[in-house]
Amino acid sequence: VMTGLVARQLGGRANAQALAALAMGVAPDSLGTGHFYSMNAIDFVLWPCATLLALGALETPTTRRWIGLGIVLGLGLLNKWSVLWLGAGLAAYLVIARRHLLRTPGPWIAAGLAALFFAPNLWWEARTGWPTLEFMHNARTEKMVALRPLSFLWSQVLDLGPGAAPLWVAGLVASLARPAWRVIGVLYLATLAILLASGSARTEYIALPSLALFGAGAAWWGMRGRVATLVVGALALVLAVPLVPFAIPILPVQEFIAYQAALGQSPATEERHRMGPLPQQYADMFGWPEMADSVARVAERLAPGEMQRAIVVVDNYGEAGALDRFGAGRVPRVACQHNNWYLWGPPAWDGQVALLVRADSADAAREFDHVEVAGKIDHPLAMPYERDLPILIARGFHADLKAAWAQGKHFE
Repeated sequence: VMTGLVARQLGGRANAQALAALAMGVAPDSLGTGHFYSMNAIDFVLWPCATLLALGALETPTTRRWIGLGIVLGLGLLNKWSVLWLGAGLAAYLVIARRHLLRTPGPWIAAGLAALFFAPNLWWEARTGWPTLEFMHNARTEKMVALRPLSFLWSQVLDLGPGAAPLWVAGLVASLARPAWRVIGVLYLATLAILLASGSARTEYIALPSLALFGAGAAWWGMRGRVATLVVGALALVLAVPLVPFAIPILPVQEFIAYQAALGQSPATEERHRMGPLPQQYADMFGWPEMADSVARVAERLAPGEMQRAIVVVDNYGEAGALDRFGAGRVPRVACQHNNWYLWGPPAWDGQVALLVRADSADAAREFDHVEVAGKIDHPLAMPYERDLPILIARGFHADLKAAWAQGKHFE
């Protein structure tokens, strides 16, 4: 809908608006990102909304329009810092093409409002040691594979749907050629430059400025006539269909594995992980209830009264969330030193007994008096690093809890 509104703002009639909305709606990146709840799905609304408001403010620079833009940018920053790329692109456009507007209060009102919304987050970051910056650094240097520019751009073609390439490429060319549309092209190029300079990035990030390119391309094709619009729309739809099973899980898992093989594809990830039979976004959907069942079976071995005193320590937020969700009432309190779970601090614990998931027994023996392997977590379709994980029962914690908690912190 937001992409269709961008097409309307650029003069596109109903057919152009429908083309923009249809092509974006069936794009694999749109389907995949919208399939599960995260801040990335919210980004898909806020980016084209901010672009739409920017187009209006640049066309008729009233204070009201700049205020609306500032509010949306501020909400976007509270959702995800990637909106800074959008702000950088807007700033670059104003400096390059509309410098006279910087002598008016409008852009500064928008920037001030965005900063006001962002301020509580920055205050919290400063108080907690800037965890987001640490997270970004670790993800770039330890988690993500190195970005190869040509592969990155080819992945953009696939992620947006190969049939939609005539749409967003036309949108990029037309937006750079038309002064009134140029901000859209600058936003895309600025974001692309930032991502390429970072050395590692997910291809879904470049979809964010591409949303407005769909609107620009649809408006441009709409001016070529109804037949051209229908042909481009049909191409985007037909060539997106074979990729839908890679975006949302519409096939039974064994049928998907066979379909994947038939197309000559193998599971891939943008992270530094060994792969199993499924792409990571699907593999990460398997094994969580089974993990909770395995930990619950080990918890049943605890002596009477130990269940309430024990904790279960896991390696990452996925495991912690799974035990909270599927193990409620069956497993001890969950403790985790990964991402936000670390910030919630070490639990109140007497150190008598803990269940350790994925821990090495030799490492655990340095902090506990007695350690035994009591179970295992496994699922054939999960990511390899979530398979064959030992569950330890550890008793008699003799290390310093605060120091051990800080040592185990990992943001990525």
